[in-house]
Amino acid sequence: MIETKVGVFGATGRVGRLILDDLKLDSDIGLGSVYVRKELDFSIDPEVLVTKDLKTFLNASDVVIDFSLPEACEMLLEEAIKTPKPLVIGTTGLNEHQLNLIKEASELMPVLYATNMSLGVALLNKLVYEASKALDGFDIEIVEMHHRHKKDAPSGTALTLANSAAKGRGLELDEVRVSGRDGNIGERTKDEIAVMALRGGDIVGRHTVGFYNDGEFIELNHTATSRNTFSKGAIRAAKWLVKQDKGLYGISDCLGL
Repeated sequence: MIETKVGVFGATGRVGRLILDDLKLDSDIGLGSVYVRKELDFSIDPEVLVTKDLKTFLNASDVVIDFSLPEACEMLLEEAIKTPKPLVIGTTGLNEHQLNLIKEASELMPVLYATNMSLGVALLNKLVYEASKALDGFDIEIVEMHHRHKKDAPSGTALTLANSAAKGRGLELDEVRVSGRDGNIGERTKDEIAVMALRGGDIVGRHTVGFYNDGEFIELNHTATSRNTFSKGAIRAAKWLVKQDKGLYGISDCLGL
């Protein structure tokens, strides 16, 4: 008997399909419902509820995992505010309004929002903060690489890493971030944090945060070789989140970092 029923929002996406597969391997948590805007193009257990109605989807779920698109995530959040359920949000590229909806939802239910669900990236964020704080005067440059189909740039993970670096220096990221250089732009400023995006092939995800000084430099790197690191991380987060009180959480809270 499954103790916790998961609702998967964005089940037809790359990570969504993996979540469906990985849930089959877990004895404590399992697939309860799937929300679809169109028809599923693959078979699914007939006992699983497949619905186009968001309220029905939420009512059939103990916890929801979302890996969709920003517009779809917004729709989910608006309905969840009326029908509260624990939400694990892994959608990236969210705008200010959508991020505010996450905050509003977290006042009514537990919400875990993470731009990357992997253990390695959670630890990398902590290391970037500490390095940024310790290496005063080092230039900070971030490069991220993803597959050709990724729609948002820079990646949510890269922006989260940049924010960790900015916090380590006591800076506001929006005031110091550079995401492109072209032409005779002059010398690099002291505080700027560069975030550059590369796209090509089938790269799952690679993020490098470099700290560069005269005579030496340090680079911290994380490479995802499989999207299963994201699906398994999301399932782990869902297991943890159903036991939490209302509030806004990050992946580091789930992992105790």
